[in-house]
Amino acid sequence: MTLRRYLITMAITTLVCWAAFLTVLVRIDPNSGGVIGLLLFFVSLFFSLWGTLSLLGFGIRFMIMRNTVPFRYIGVSLRQALWFAILIDLSLFLVSQELLVWWMSLLLVLGLVILEGFFLARSIEARYYQKKQLKESE
Repeated sequence: MTLRRYLITMAITTLVCWAAFLTVLVRIDPNSGGVIGLLLFFVSLFFSLWGTLSLLGFGIRFMIMRNTVPFRYIGVSLRQALWFAILIDLSLFLVSQELLVWWMSLLLVLGLVILEGFFLARSIEARYYQKKQLKESE
């Protein structure tokens, strides 16, 4: 799949997710929707945010780092957009259940930062290992 096809597919899918979210927002009454209505709300919001933040992250990285291969940004953009979408969605869910307090927000952010740090450290280690193997093969 080419980069252009990926971005077009991702943009169309994100627009469909936003349409689903707006449909849920307009059509489902929060008082009578019950658990299904709440689940549809948060799931559609999650996928809408994930797609939007992923495209924004990719676009910003593409504009800033023009001299590297654009396909490198896709994985990082998807992963970091996933963390932000989880953070926003989970925070809104906790607000809806009246459970969000400042220390819980701090723990949530700290947990996601540690998780992202793990993935960054793993990718740095993989790059170091690849460079080491290249030098040994020369």
